[in-house]
Amino acid sequence: MKKTDVFIPPHPLHTAVLFLVFNRLDTTKEVFEAIRKAKPPRLYIAADGARSRREGEAEKVRAVREYVMKRIDWNCEVKTLFREQNYGCKMAVSGAIDWFFDNEKAGIILEDDCLPSQSFFWFCEALLDRYKDDMRVWNIGGYKHPYLKGDQYSYNFSRFTQIWGWATWANRWKHYDVTLEKYRQNRNLLVDFEFFREDFENRSRQKILDRLADGLIDTWDYQWNFAVRINHGLSVRPRVNLIQNIGFGADATHTKGENSEIASNKAVEIAFPLNHPEMIMVYKKDDRLFAKKSLAGGFFSRVKRKLLATIR
Repeated sequence: MKKTDVFIPPHPLHTAVLFLVFNRLDTTKEVFEAIRKAKPPRLYIAADGARSRREGEAEKVRAVREYVMKRIDWNCEVKTLFREQNYGCKMAVSGAIDWFFDNEKAGIILEDDCLPSQSFFWFCEALLDRYKDDMRVWNIGGYKHPYLKGDQYSYNFSRFTQIWGWATWANRWKHYDVTLEKYRQNRNLLVDFEFFREDFENRSRQKILDRLADGLIDTWDYQWNFAVRINHGLSVRPRVNLIQNIGFGADATHTKGENSEIASNKAVEIAFPLNHPEMIMVYKKDDRLFAKKSLAGGFFSRVKRKLLATIR
């Protein structure tokens, strides 16, 4: 199944959405309009507090919150987690997801720079229902890198967790630990066990996890991949790209440099009904290519180095 030019929702959306916002009104507007069109029945909005050392940021944070709250014009239950102080990327995002899954058994998570196609919502909902009792599947990603080809199905499975627009279940998220305590106690885990398939993948990830465990990186997402991998979980990767990252720029937390390949990777609609894979196994052709592009060299490694050097 490939993309379709027109997406007609098969039914009203039943799944809750967590919308993570901060200080970027321009991108927030675009992502919120996509959420507004999908009309989730329950909308959770989480916002970190302004940084006291950043002049004018309190006004930006307030403007984002007011914009969203004033434009919820469909029938839905709204919950907010508006921080008064700044927790930083790691604790603000992970804490917001904790809060979300304290209230929901499953749900969709969008950050303020991840612009989804409309079919993304129903794609997540369909797979949240299909795999809710299958503990082999832990993460439903919406983003697909432009150089990956996929196979004949609507999606395949990966060891890597894409979190530019994603979904999961509370019973998977409960295994998440932002502090990486299990890794701290087992620093040789990626050497002694098969975390990823290739040694160069494990070496690359070990360097990142070491820096996280030592408090040198302010982020939350590698901890999620760690939880997924040590439980032998898999992530869904869609056949077509369902999320456009619109967050490149000076105001971004991590994606400050402009990558034309990623920035121009538009979100499209996926065809329904979905064509489900017959086997729940890693599609190693795409995983190998992703690893070589993102971990072994090339532009994506430079993006990663910038990300790791950036502390919010």
